[in-house]
Amino acid sequence: MAVLIREGSLEEVIHIVDQVDEFLHKETVESLSSRIEGKNSLILIAEEEGELLGFKIGYQLNEHTFYSWFGGVSPLARNKGVAQLQLEAQELWVRDKGYKCLKVKSRNQFPAMLRLLLRNGYLIEHYEKKDILLESRIHFIKQL
Repeated sequence: MAVLIREGSLEEVIHIVDQVDEFLHKETVESLSSRIEGKNSLILIAEEEGELLGFKIGYQLNEHTFYSWFGGVSPLARNKGVAQLQLEAQELWVRDKGYKCLKVKSRNQFPAMLRLLLRNGYLIEHYEKKDILLESRIHFIKQL
């Protein structure tokens, strides 16, 4: 069976966040909800045969720009193309809604995500240096 990418719930996101060791700060439905409340948002879930594999949350910054805020893939589903499928589904949805660009930021400590973004035509827009180099943020943008 193939991986299915569909719209989902914050409860499903929390289930996946709890599996991802890289997320030191474990979110709650309330903490996630407070970030997207009142905004045009999208919650994507990746699953295969009922097993939750990944998530991607984004929201509108302004009428032309959508921000891909928070995402992750369960360790059991890494290197299986799940993040790529989620990225493609999000881009399609964002394009269909009439946005002109997508923004996302990641950290030096997530090289797989940085490679994914570069491979998919995202350009580095800004670098946010932190005292701990691994925590520095790289801001990306993609014109749609």
